[in-house]
Amino acid sequence: MSRRKRKDHAPTEWAEQIRSLREKLGLSQGELARKLDCSAMTVSRWENAQLAPTARYYLELGKLAGKSDCWFYWSQAGLHSSDVMSVLGARERKQFSEPADDQIFVAAGSGAKQETARKQRVVPIPLLQATVGTHGGQGDRHGNLSHIPARDVMGAPLDWCPNPSYTSLLRVRGRSMEPLIHDGDLAAVDSSQTDRENLHDKIVVVTNEEKGLCVSRLRRYPKFDVLESENREYQSVVLGKSCGWKIVARVLWWISAAP
Repeated sequence: MSRRKRKDHAPTEWAEQIRSLREKLGLSQGELARKLDCSAMTVSRWENAQLAPTARYYLELGKLAGKSDCWFYWSQAGLHSSDVMSVLGARERKQFSEPADDQIFVAAGSGAKQETARKQRVVPIPLLQATVGTHGGQGDRHGNLSHIPARDVMGAPLDWCPNPSYTSLLRVRGRSMEPLIHDGDLAAVDSSQTDRENLHDKIVVVTNEEKGLCVSRLRRYPKFDVLESENREYQSVVLGKSCGWKIVARVLWWISAAP
């Protein structure tokens, strides 16, 4: 994220979060600055919302914040979870990718937290700033999901995400995958699963220069592979050597948007 000055001095969420983190760590502005290899004046300007941290500093702030708040800072940097994991050491990667064993659940409308007997393992999944079109439709033009910044983060059970560091969410646009996937749904995708040999009859995200990101079902036949929609009114796409389509992820599951 590039540096930018604010025209007003109203508090922002990131400025308040940085001040809160520094106080939680029991550090002065100068001490936090030394940990981050910047000046105390820079930290002061962050906390006064006069200057936003760069992506590098958001990453370092996330590491200081620990697993409870790290994803706030990393999403501010516009990072995909796999980008973050790739720059962390082995010990740090384990620390931030593994969710806490104990989760607190809130009973809706109760106004109070209730600790359940069961334990859930939850992972944070970034919602990417990109839209994937359904078969035959138009999606955003991206050749690699790891280069797309995140706009938000959502928690999901670990059992739903076999490769958490490569799992992200994409908004779906179009109706050619109905009644399976609807317009506006959120699709969870795994960008580590791109090998055609392992994806027969699976729903995948593909991309090409003209259509951008699209979601289809991959069918493999003895002499060729095709992309098919759930709605048979749409023509299948044959994946030849020069077709220009590339598989970028497998769709794991999907959820409908809130009304």
